[in-house]
Amino acid sequence: MNIYQELKARGFVYQMTDEAAIEKKFTTEKVVFYCGFDPTGSSLHVGHLLPVMAMRMLQKAGHVPTVLVGGATGAIGDPSGRSTARNMITMDEVAHNVECLKSQLARFITLENGEANFVNNFDWFGQIKLLDFLRDIGSRFSVNRMLAQKSVESRLENGLSFLEFSYSLLQGYDFYHLNKEYNCTLEIGGQDQWGNMVAGTELIRRMYEEEKDVHVLTIPLLINPATGQKFGKSIGGTSVWLDVNRTSVFDYYQFWRNCDDAMLGDLLKKFAIELPLEECIALADCGNINRAKEILAFEATKMAHGEQAAKEAFLTAGSQFGFADPERKIATSSAIGTIECKAEASYPETTLPADSLNGDGLWIVQLLTNAGMTKTNSEARRLIQGNAVKVNGEKVSDMNLMIKAADVPEKELLLQTGKKNFKKVIFA
Repeated sequence: MNIYQELKARGFVYQMTDEAAIEKKFTTEKVVFYCGFDPTGSSLHVGHLLPVMAMRMLQKAGHVPTVLVGGATGAIGDPSGRSTARNMITMDEVAHNVECLKSQLARFITLENGEANFVNNFDWFGQIKLLDFLRDIGSRFSVNRMLAQKSVESRLENGLSFLEFSYSLLQGYDFYHLNKEYNCTLEIGGQDQWGNMVAGTELIRRMYEEEKDVHVLTIPLLINPATGQKFGKSIGGTSVWLDVNRTSVFDYYQFWRNCDDAMLGDLLKKFAIELPLEECIALADCGNINRAKEILAFEATKMAHGEQAAKEAFLTAGSQFGFADPERKIATSSAIGTIECKAEASYPETTLPADSLNGDGLWIVQLLTNAGMTKTNSEARRLIQGNAVKVNGEKVSDMNLMIKAADVPEKELLLQTGKKNFKKVIFA
């Protein structure tokens, strides 16, 4: 099976400009391709990872990814899939976000030794004069064509600024620039990017005034059939981030471990890409759904945070909720066999002042709130009343419990709310 057919079999192919031409390129050339990420925030979340997985697969097959983080386009914000304009952020914030995203993407894409290109479109847009851009580039775009794009059409009734309307021109120019500078001949992205992506192929042909062998390929959005939500919003309705300060490694692991049964097969194909496709299919149909989810969670966490962190999350979850494999072994691939997990359990941590335990001590309700286990004291009280709080494995039923220094001789304790939320509290 060639790499295009594997992408298709794993569900990474939605639309493309010319399927036969794209498959031929992947089987006869070393293709330079690109995918763009706008740094409108300082972290990616799992909803951003579908094109990243496709890029990783293509790189391992010998092709060359060009990772574009849009320091220019990120200052505008893509209107695709949005009903309102994005909040504006400063250029300093954009520059900071560019560095954060580069660090995160480097976990998945090898950037060293010419195996990939990492570019920031502010490097070229920052040098272009407005009148030159309007004359040389704007003249080659049809307003009628732009108005027909779904990302624009859906916003016209509620209002669309010229700033956002210009986004398609900038993304189209990105493809032209990368084609000229890096011989990039393919762009990949989410299905909601189709209009912006095709604008790039059209611009390239008009700039050269000849037929150019450039193409685009879109990846279908992944929708949770149980909720109808775009994949990636599952922890309390919030995104699951790659930044460990926003989503701990343990919570990241648990997100995958607790995925909906109906999505398991799709998620294995798309996010356990280090496993052979046949193994992913077999796991989804093996009858031991918890075992399959353990492997999915381990593989996804290993790619995002490293093998040691994945082992620690696996052991932590297993020690609390039980192991699907009683031998506590994690399958990595039918070719490699198994790896014995010898890591120590590791919980999300927070630090509180040691002097908060002095005197009468720290009220259990306040402890839960200060540790970030609850948003309010009222929520903490409700959890205690519902017998849903434990300290070091012991259920708390006394609403007036005070935690004193003598109760925490090791200067740390483990809080638990419900069945799956843990936090190690360190007093320092």
